[in-house]
Amino acid sequence: MLQTMSDPLLDRPAATASPYSRANPFVAELIGHERLTSPGSLKDTRHFVLSLEGSGLTYAPGDSLGAFGRNGPALVEELIALLGFEPESGVCDAEGRPTTLREALLADYIVNRANRRVMSALAERIPQGQQRNRLMEITGDSARLSEYIETRDYVDILKDFNQGRFESPAAFVGQLTPVAPRLYSIASSPLVHPGQVHLCVDVVRYDTHGRAKKGLASGFLADHAGLFAKSIPVYVQPSRAFHLPDDAAADIIMCGPGTGIAPFRAFLEQRIAQGATGRHWLFFGERHRATDFLYRDQLLAWHRQGNLHRLDLAFSRDQPHKVYVQHRLREQAAELWAWLQNGAYFYVCGDARRMAKDVHQTLIQIAREQGGLSPAAAAEYVDVTLLKSQRRYLRDVY
Repeated sequence: MLQTMSDPLLDRPAATASPYSRANPFVAELIGHERLTSPGSLKDTRHFVLSLEGSGLTYAPGDSLGAFGRNGPALVEELIALLGFEPESGVCDAEGRPTTLREALLADYIVNRANRRVMSALAERIPQGQQRNRLMEITGDSARLSEYIETRDYVDILKDFNQGRFESPAAFVGQLTPVAPRLYSIASSPLVHPGQVHLCVDVVRYDTHGRAKKGLASGFLADHAGLFAKSIPVYVQPSRAFHLPDDAAADIIMCGPGTGIAPFRAFLEQRIAQGATGRHWLFFGERHRATDFLYRDQLLAWHRQGNLHRLDLAFSRDQPHKVYVQHRLREQAAELWAWLQNGAYFYVCGDARRMAKDVHQTLIQIAREQGGLSPAAAAEYVDVTLLKSQRRYLRDVY
């Protein structure tokens, strides 16, 4: 019989003892940084280790870490030059506190992606002429405006419409969007790494309009957060649902392609450290085994040692036809169904739009074929029984 799952937020009173939160983040020190993908990979995936010493912050596997990024100095300097203002000009940060233009653009506002307000404000300030006509056509069409700003930052826009001028630094900054934290699934167990938190991060890099660009938080962590420097504002975001079962004898099935492996590395570290007797089954997928097998040595070692009882891999580009984690689920349908009927918990972490939907439909298909259920009964088993009633189907998707 399944044990009743308690609320992890109530089980961790120590977490409330820390003075640090989203509104008051702890400035963490980066103490470890390595690349997980190999040369030749189309992805740049990194492993980061942050120190939480002195913060009072605690976490459990399944929680997330909120991290605030900073804009790249070169991007900020180029933007300030285009605006034509002095870098030390006085402005206010997102909380209304006085700061300099340079520091506000570095730390307080998003400048690597454009918003609609700046476009509208620029349209009000550009003189009559061809540029103004083009800008008004863009801002007057919501769909066209969305398409335009999707691939541009403010440097792109100010180069496109170089006749537009903001009258003051404050007039420009007042239109910007404040920096928001990026939530990363924690990739470590506090039992194994006390005082630390580990992250598995895809560094976002792309080229548009002749310029190289990168993600705000991931680019900051990879390129600008100095090793052994306290420079990363963070806080812990507890999860109410995505956590390990209370019963250490329960089996767990984990499906996490790409950086979706992060919480499952934490799960495995935690369960192994606790001496859990339940079995562990991991489905992991990426593009190529040779370059994209994240945490390969650790996962294979756990598998050899019997701590990871089953490891099913899906490297989508290593054969003529693409193979994803949902294909591996189908291949193991009979065994997967047996585990679920024996009380196993099923976890999914990763892309909500494609992978998670495909995995969900695969579960329903397995319930139909292996359980002999009608389409309606199979959907109810997955959507109601597993997901809501028994709470053995847990998702961390984004």
